[in-house]
Amino acid sequence: ISPMFKGVGYGMMVVSTYIGIYYNVVICIAFYYFFSSMTHVLPWAYCDNPWNTPDCAGVLDASNLTNGSRPATPPGSLSHLLNHSLQRTSPSEEYWRLYVLKLSDDIGNFGEVRLPLLGCLGVSWVVVFLCLIRGVKSSGKVVYFTATFPYVVLTILFVRGVTLEGAFTGIMYYLTPQWDKILEAKVWGDAASQIFYSLGCAWGGLITMASYNKFHNNCYRDSIIISITNCATSVYAGFVIFSILGFMANHLGLGVDVSRVADHGPGLAFVAYPEALTLLPISPLWSLLFFFMLILLGLGTQFCLLETLVTAIVDEVGNEWILQKKTYVTLGVAVAGFLLGIPLTSQAGIYWLLLMDNYAASFSLVIISCIMCVSIMYIYGHRNYFQDIQMMLGFPPPLFFQICWRFVSPAIIFFILIFTVIQYRPITYNHYQYPGWAVAIGFLMALSSVICIPLYALFQLCRTDGDTLLQRLKNATKPSRDWGPALLEHQTGRYAPAIPPSPEDGLEVQPLHPDKAQIPMVGSNGSSRLQDSR
Repeated sequence: ISPMFKGVGYGMMVVSTYIGIYYNVVICIAFYYFFSSMTHVLPWAYCDNPWNTPDCAGVLDASNLTNGSRPATPPGSLSHLLNHSLQRTSPSEEYWRLYVLKLSDDIGNFGEVRLPLLGCLGVSWVVVFLCLIRGVKSSGKVVYFTATFPYVVLTILFVRGVTLEGAFTGIMYYLTPQWDKILEAKVWGDAASQIFYSLGCAWGGLITMASYNKFHNNCYRDSIIISITNCATSVYAGFVIFSILGFMANHLGLGVDVSRVADHGPGLAFVAYPEALTLLPISPLWSLLFFFMLILLGLGTQFCLLETLVTAIVDEVGNEWILQKKTYVTLGVAVAGFLLGIPLTSQAGIYWLLLMDNYAASFSLVIISCIMCVSIMYIYGHRNYFQDIQMMLGFPPPLFFQICWRFVSPAIIFFILIFTVIQYRPITYNHYQYPGWAVAIGFLMALSSVICIPLYALFQLCRTDGDTLLQRLKNATKPSRDWGPALLEHQTGRYAPAIPPSPEDGLEVQPLHPDKAQIPMVGSNGSSRLQDSR
């Protein structure tokens, strides 16, 4: 629609590449915990393991002191142990830090590659590749399971959670707003990042998957359903998490606040919640369910990321060989993702994972989406865009959306970006402060996706015809000649050809993607690409 802004697409690919690399490492850790849960006693339940330190104080150790079922753990009495537990190092934290990660003291100290994590990373990539081996034909079927079964697990965990003592305290902590945080830019920045992540805005995945839709697919209805379902699921999952955390705070006693047991980032999924699960009867079963749910949720995202990269490569190259060898492209992307993920399985891996998460896919997503919104609304033109939507849906987008796309959304995104920059604080992990060179690498990663936009714009300006700069600028921002519905039967209104093309003219649309060819065209080529989305 505006060739000068094709860099937006390249920027999306860079972001998807970064996320695809580190996201599968998160899935591999979930796999590791899933396999570790296949035991009678969860390995992070007690403080009597070889990796535990004298500072370790587990809630189960405290419980067992009262009934004498296990030897007393120093220093002595239950009250002392519970007082100590307020400043304690939990067995789940030590399991995470000292056994799973064998965490090094610095981001530059890679140490050794953790072979169990490396093996799980291999398993993750093999699963993703096998599910995508036939593109959307295979992943579309798998997603029916990966998208629906987590709701079953969430409901099981919800019912179990709300029936526990102290669950109400945790839920009230979850639902009570902290109004003093409302003016912090970080809160709004985190909220924007959460929505961008959960809805997949500016990743390229939405556009990739939409390109497989039929031309008249009701994307308006789909977007409403997805947005509401997505946010409702997030709220529902909050009840599941905080009911268990409230139970854990209640179990610790002595007026322990839920905020003391809650955590953020990987700490919530791999430290706080697993520890809370140890308090439940048949705890390995609940742990297996929880991590199986995490794996399925992660795989659903990873399918989309990998399919986005593969589709981009195949469509951009577009020759006959790569169309026939799409499976090899998928395999190549998966192998590259596995190799690039190896450093993240080292002893410093979690530092790099959080660095990529905080920089490579936060600021840049906001900037890319803002530029995309502005380029569509103001350069391609909002009237053109609304007419395109009306041609596909049969009705224009509602006024609310028109106002949002033109004014509200770009303004909100812009102000969030400005305030995030103003109130910027360097990244930390627990008490570890990232060195300056690591933060610089983070900014370079963020810049590497955004820089695609001005670089490609300059490249397009140089190769566009025109005697003056202004003329080149006008030509570079005009829609390309082949822009419009790919199938002749959909080329109506301003896209209607002046002279009906014949096969001899060589004007029929060439196939670029066999998976997307759903409706046959007259002629030797057989089918068309993106005939149902453009």
